[in-house]
Amino acid sequence: MILAGLAGASAVGIGAFVAHGLPDFLEQSGLDPDTVARRVEQFETGARYHLAHAIVLLGLAVAPLRWSGWLRTIRALMVAGLIFFSGSLYVLVLTNTPVMGAITPIGGVCWIVGWLMFVGCRDSSTSQ
Repeated sequence: MILAGLAGASAVGIGAFVAHGLPDFLEQSGLDPDTVARRVEQFETGARYHLAHAIVLLGLAVAPLRWSGWLRTIRALMVAGLIFFSGSLYVLVLTNTPVMGAITPIGGVCWIVGWLMFVGCRDSSTSQ
């Protein structure tokens, strides 16, 4: 629950920064308007997935205990996804370091594997 709360709170704060400060910050750093628009979009993508996976972490926090072995791994993959996907986009935008975009797919793969593991640990008494 703590991890979900921290992820959710930071996602909301980051979203507020996108809405109220990021464009000015990027313009003051000397980026042209097209690059600013592209960077804001990249940051928003990171924030959107960040918040979505904070909610996933909340769901994992209340999942049945019989999944506990799976849950640790799924939770770790979801957190790794937050760090590598959203984190790399945040660093890319704030530091204007496009090479960070090469790290972003690692986070996406972490999330995909975590989601697939979630499918694998479903309750065997249900078929859907």
